[in-house]
Amino acid sequence: MARGSFRPVIQTIVKRPIALLLVLMMAVGSVILWIGIPVGWVWVASQTVKTSQPSLGPYLLVLFAVPISMWVWGKLLFKLNGLYSRLTGQTYQVRAQLPWHKSMRGERDSGRPTTVLDIVMVVSVSIALTAFGIWFFTSAGSPI
Repeated sequence: MARGSFRPVIQTIVKRPIALLLVLMMAVGSVILWIGIPVGWVWVASQTVKTSQPSLGPYLLVLFAVPISMWVWGKLLFKLNGLYSRLTGQTYQVRAQLPWHKSMRGERDSGRPTTVLDIVMVVSVSIALTAFGIWFFTSAGSPI
């Protein structure tokens, strides 16, 4: 057998674990995006005050830092998605038809391909909302 014939097999063996690692990194990064960044900035703001009557500063810190941090983190996730696409040879597409991409009038295409990052983000938001609901109704001590 020629030496060049092993190349696709070796590339597949090497690429698959790395691609899986990239998907896992996108999943963890998505959970950090929805839970870690807001909680982290609220914690940082809480450490800047010493009284129960804080000034406007900590509120402004959270108000501006959370969206900016989420935007930067989202750009990093998008770069991971691009790396995944280049590594696997996909053109930013995954075969999955999300319900909100379907046309109400037939079989028209939404015009935008679904990426791995789209699916990871939907799953991570679902997990974050479920975790919040469980926490709210079991541990938050809400008055309802």
